[in-house]
Amino acid sequence: MVRIYPAQFLYVMRLKYLIWACLLLVPIGRLASDNATPGFLEGRLKILAFKDVELAEGNPPKFSDGNYAEYPLIILSQDGKKEITRATADETGKYRVALPPGDYILDVGGRPPKGHVRAVPQRFTVASNQTVHVDMNIDTGVR
Repeated sequence: MVRIYPAQFLYVMRLKYLIWACLLLVPIGRLASDNATPGFLEGRLKILAFKDVELAEGNPPKFSDGNYAEYPLIILSQDGKKEITRATADETGKYRVALPPGDYILDVGGRPPKGHVRAVPQRFTVASNQTVHVDMNIDTGVR
């Protein structure tokens, strides 16, 4: 015959309820955090190029209709160390990306020393169910 003492019984029951509470609360907490409504980043990628030399007019810069697929947009974490996602602008240079709420950095692929693109990384904040507009201008260095 197995004897169960009152203190042992209470210990086993507390442990049992603690395990059940953990098993129920973890999925509920996970669902609550996953249900954060995403926000959106949208904007236009502009490729800066120069016209052919015009002696009378100088060399005014213009935005060209380049191949936007060659310049992927990279969304980085706030500290700039982790790549969150990439986006490619459409044929008109427009882009739109769904992101969880938070602070990010928008950058362009193809930077020196590997690439030839000059652009200024831009910080932005995404709020739940909101759209933030960030345009990105890049200089390809083509003269």
